[in-house]
Amino acid sequence: MKDKIKILMVCHGNICRSTMAESVMTHMVSQQHISHLFEINSAATSREEIGNPPHYGTVNKLRQVGIPVIPHRAVQMTKADYDYYDYLIGMDSANIRNMTRIADGDPEGKIYKLLTFAGSGRDVADPWYTGDFDATYRDVTAGCEGLLKEIMNKHREGNL
Repeated sequence: MKDKIKILMVCHGNICRSTMAESVMTHMVSQQHISHLFEINSAATSREEIGNPPHYGTVNKLRQVGIPVIPHRAVQMTKADYDYYDYLIGMDSANIRNMTRIADGDPEGKIYKLLTFAGSGRDVADPWYTGDFDATYRDVTAGCEGLLKEIMNKHREGNL
């Protein structure tokens, strides 16, 4: 494998779920000593929170479980991101629709909903509305574990 595996976590505003997923995935690959194989980032489908840091609820939950918060300011996903990243991971069905629109489709099959990697078609609930960062963390962790397992299986099989 020559290049890093590039993952973009995406949600509506890029301050709650996608920043949590970016920090969780970064921590997981760090714990397995494979950080050098990955480039992990996050973005929004909207412009509502551009420039803002991660939501205090996300920061508090990650601190509570001992996961370092990746310093980040909200950015919007672009069409160029589709070409650059190997995996574009949306948190819910609305994100997937908006990501596909931004990318002008998904001809390479790179856009996924996070919980599909945990064997579920469910959306990761937006804690901006629910206030439940614990449930979001559980979903994000399950999705990231499944995504990492899938990527490493492909890597071992030589499909990356």
